[in-house]
Amino acid sequence: MRELPLESPSKMTETPIRIPGTKLAKTDVHLAMQGSQNDPRFGAGIRIFSGSSSPNLAKEISEYLNLSLGRYEKYIFSNENLFFKLNESVRGQDVYLIQSCASPIHDHIMEMLLLLDTIKRDFAWRTTIVVPYLTYTRSDKKDQPRVGIAARLLAEMIEVAGADRYMTIDLHAGQIQGFFHIPGDTLTAFHLLCDYVKAQQYPNLVVVATDLGFAKKTRNWAESLNTPMAIVEKRRIDNADQPHALSIIGDVRGKNVLLVDDELVTGGSVASAVHTVREHGARDIYLAFTHPVFAPGSMQRLADLEIKEIITTNTLEVAPERLLPNMTVLSIAPLLGEVIRRSHEGRSVGELFNE
Repeated sequence: MRELPLESPSKMTETPIRIPGTKLAKTDVHLAMQGSQNDPRFGAGIRIFSGSSSPNLAKEISEYLNLSLGRYEKYIFSNENLFFKLNESVRGQDVYLIQSCASPIHDHIMEMLLLLDTIKRDFAWRTTIVVPYLTYTRSDKKDQPRVGIAARLLAEMIEVAGADRYMTIDLHAGQIQGFFHIPGDTLTAFHLLCDYVKAQQYPNLVVVATDLGFAKKTRNWAESLNTPMAIVEKRRIDNADQPHALSIIGDVRGKNVLLVDDELVTGGSVASAVHTVREHGARDIYLAFTHPVFAPGSMQRLADLEIKEIITTNTLEVAPERLLPNMTVLSIAPLLGEVIRRSHEGRSVGELFNE
């Protein structure tokens, strides 16, 4: 497993280097926040807090911003109730809470909600929840009788708990943004992943979507890499968790294949896609996706596949001993850190992507 080092200089650099995951050079901005966390140049002070699901990512973000993480105490009572107490005042502060929806998902969701409530009740000026991976994003509509819409419920819970804004990366369904009544920054790891693939210069490459639903985003990959694209057609049998690949739209014979997706849960779609492109004459296979959800059994399924390199990000933290030797983890900390900095200063986030 290769984990790329994080750059976190405390001052501007003389050599233009793009901020990972963006299109902006480091010489274009003051990369880190200088001075104390109550620097009057920024109006309200800024505080960064971390939930228990993303401690390493939060540490990287705080280092990028030249800030220290906020301190609090956490208790779990004998009846399994959670209790939080801040060890510093956030009154009048601009607070960012970093908490991804990692396993155990419901424990971390409840922790996120209680921390938001605790911060809000200490009279924070503004509270932003930074949730790199938002769960329940597949439950975005009533697609059968007598079912709920969990994504809408989770959005409302986050608002009621005290969030004034939210940040997230690569929502499975873009319409989920409409479930929130608060403003948010919906970011993407596409530039981070794509820049890495460009740097590797894989020869004779074709980008392949693991299913039809990801075809539009796959087209963006193909345009950026200047390669052809193909799509694996699949269907799910009844309500089965594992899909069944049927055929491939496009040509992969004699080519190296880059499979792309937004998340990997069971690995069933990837396994099906790998077998399909192999049957159609593909050579080396690479895999890139944003969210390493990794349900039980998925790591073994990946290990059994003949994949040259697996490229993902740290939106969800995975223990080093679980990662595979052919896996590369890219850090989203510079991207989130820069968006937090610009959000705090009231500057454009779209400027990071020439938008």
